[in-house]
Amino acid sequence: MSGAKKGGSSPDRKLGGKRLEHWVSNEPFDPHVAEALTAEQERIFMASQWRMMWARFKRHKLAVWSGALLALIYFSVLISEFIAPYNMNTRHTDHIFAPPQSVNIFHEGEIRAPFTYGLKYTLNMENLKREYGENRSKVNSIRFLCLGDKYKFWGMIEMRFHLVCPPKGGTLFLLGTDRLGRDMFSRIVMGTRISLTVGLIGIAISFMLGMFFGGLAGYYGGWVDNITQRVIEVIRSFPELPLWMALSAALPVTWSPILIYFGITIILGLLDWTGLARAVRSKLLSVREEDFVSAARLMGAKPRRIIWRHMMPSFMSHLIASATLSIPAMILGETALSFLGLGLRPPITSWGVLLAEAQNINVVALYPWLMLPVVPVIIVILAFNFFGDGLRDAADPYK
Repeated sequence: MSGAKKGGSSPDRKLGGKRLEHWVSNEPFDPHVAEALTAEQERIFMASQWRMMWARFKRHKLAVWSGALLALIYFSVLISEFIAPYNMNTRHTDHIFAPPQSVNIFHEGEIRAPFTYGLKYTLNMENLKREYGENRSKVNSIRFLCLGDKYKFWGMIEMRFHLVCPPKGGTLFLLGTDRLGRDMFSRIVMGTRISLTVGLIGIAISFMLGMFFGGLAGYYGGWVDNITQRVIEVIRSFPELPLWMALSAALPVTWSPILIYFGITIILGLLDWTGLARAVRSKLLSVREEDFVSAARLMGAKPRRIIWRHMMPSFMSHLIASATLSIPAMILGETALSFLGLGLRPPITSWGVLLAEAQNINVVALYPWLMLPVVPVIIVILAFNFFGDGLRDAADPYK
C-alpha cells in the first residue's frame, strides 16, 4: 500500500477507531484512509473525570430527580419562615387537634380562587375526641404573598411577609394542628432547617476526620496505619445507637438549645468518620506507588502536598458519593435521639422533636396526622439514597 508507515509512527490525536485498531495489531497503517474524530467524539475522548462522571450521572434518571428534589428542599430551608403560613409557635386554642383542611377551587359548581371551608367543632363525650366538620356556608379565600404572623427571619430580622397566608377570619391547617393548636405544616417546614443542617454539619466534621486519619494511614502505612486501624476497630465495636444515647445524655440540661444543637452535630460527626477513613486508606494504599506520586516525591514535594494535591483528587468523586450516602444516617440519628428525648429539645423544632409529641399511641389513634412528620423523613432518606447510588455508579470508572 502506497504511503504506508510502520506501527511505530507517532500517533495523531485527530484520528479515530482505525488508528487505534492498527496500534493494537501493529500492522501497516495509512493515515489518509483513517477516520477523523468528529467534534463530538473529541469532546468525549478528551473529557475530564468530572465531565465523564456528570455524563454517567445524567443517565441515572431516578438519581437526577432525587437530586433535584433535594436541591428544592434545601433551598426551602433558606426561606422557611417565608414558606410557613403561620409562626410555628402561634397557638389556636379554638382549634386544638384540628384535622388537615382540604384546599378547594370548586364551590357549588363554580370555579373560585383556592379556598378552605370554615371549621365547626364538637366534643364526642364517649371518647372525649374533638371532632371537626366543614361549615360549607363559610368560604374563606386563601391569600398569597401577604402579611401574616410576625416572625424573625433567621432569628435576626423581624418580618411579616409570607408566601401563603390563612384567609381573613378563617384557618389554613394543611396538615392539622397539635395538642396546643399549633399548625403542623408550619412546624414541619421549620423543622426541616434543623434536621437537614444537622446532616450537613455532621458530615462535614466526619469528612474532615475521615480524610485526615485515612490519609495518614494510607500514605505512611506501618505503625501509623496499625494504630489508626485499631482505633477505628474499637470505635466500630460499640453499638451505635446506645453510644449516641449515652453521649447525648451526657450533655448538660442547662445548655441553651443552640449549644445542644451543635453538641448533637459534633457527636454524630465524631462517630461516623471511621467508614470514610477506611475508604480513604484503601484508596491511598492503591495509588501511593503510582508514577505521578513517585515523581512528586522526587521533585521534593512534602507529604501534605502529595496527599492533598495529587492523591486525594484522583478519587475525590468516590469520597463525595460516600459522603452523600452517609448524610441519611446523620438525619436518622438526630431524629432517633430527639424522638427518645435525648437529642434536640423544645423550643428548637426538628422532625424528631415533632415525632416525640406523637409517642402516646392512644392520642395517635385519635389524631393520626400527628405522625405526618415521619413523611418528610422517609422522602428525604429515600432521595439521598437514590442520589448517592447515582453518584456512586457515576464515580465508578468500570461502569
